[in-house]
Amino acid sequence: MSDPPFWKVKSLEELSASEWEALCDGCGRCCLNKLEDWDTGEIAWTNVACRLLDDDKCSCRQYETRQEVVPDCVGLTPETVRSLTWLPPTCAYRLVAEERDLYWWHYLVSGDRETVHQAGISVKGRTVSEEGMPLEEFEDHIVEWPEEEPA
Repeated sequence: MSDPPFWKVKSLEELSASEWEALCDGCGRCCLNKLEDWDTGEIAWTNVACRLLDDDKCSCRQYETRQEVVPDCVGLTPETVRSLTWLPPTCAYRLVAEERDLYWWHYLVSGDRETVHQAGISVKGRTVSEEGMPLEEFEDHIVEWPEEEPA
């Protein structure tokens, strides 16, 4: 009998650096710009991606230096995962924090990094870059799919 997978037995704080990185499913949803209503705190998702997001690979072009290049890039830690209201419901970090299991399409479950795209969870092919876009135009790109849970 094999041991249960690490995400089922460890808290976010107990993950090694390699386990932490492996938990990311590569969906790219956290790299989408979000608009927050100052009065209500309500989050509106856009399909406007960070300028560092490679839309085809759903990965950061400058991952190691992203917070230097994009100062408002929010690095995920166990604390931020538990406090951010905008993490997608499908986010593996959020799921582990909530003691829920990963979805079937997560590559740690499926064994294939393409299933996140095949399941329609990733942002692949669905974004526009923020590069050169005035902030006031972000409202023209509000979408609902990033906050939806798969059926």
